[in-house]
Amino acid sequence: MFHVVLYQPEIPPNTGNVGRLCHATGSQLHLVGPIGFDLSDRALKRAGLDYWPELQPTLWPDEATWLAGLPPDARIHLLTTKCPRPYWEADFHDGDWLVFGPETRGLPERFLQDRPESCLTIPQVKGRSLNLATAAGIVLYEAIRQKHVR
Repeated sequence: MFHVVLYQPEIPPNTGNVGRLCHATGSQLHLVGPIGFDLSDRALKRAGLDYWPELQPTLWPDEATWLAGLPPDARIHLLTTKCPRPYWEADFHDGDWLVFGPETRGLPERFLQDRPESCLTIPQVKGRSLNLATAAGIVLYEAIRQKHVR
């Protein structure tokens, strides 16, 4: 099982769509607060449809709690537009953590500076960025593909 982490998500429909993606792939969704909306938001429910109650995302109140709760051997992949290494060069393994930042600002610079070997990007036209749910889908399915070709 893969872990998909949304760090301080801001847009309910994006989180709902990532939740649907996690449900469809048997992945665990983690939400690291503060979250920019109420989890009962109608747009979140609409995007996640009837999957949300079954999904049971893990809610972390803040970054420190999430980091302290990571297993000591956790393999973390940080998705960012601020690195040159494409996601397909990563060697994904079952149990890996795929971490995506908030829609408007991405992961904090200190995360990226502290773990440069963990940084991955989805190549795209400069000045553009993909929707969070699209980005999560691209990377998660590459991880799943790698898992199944071993």
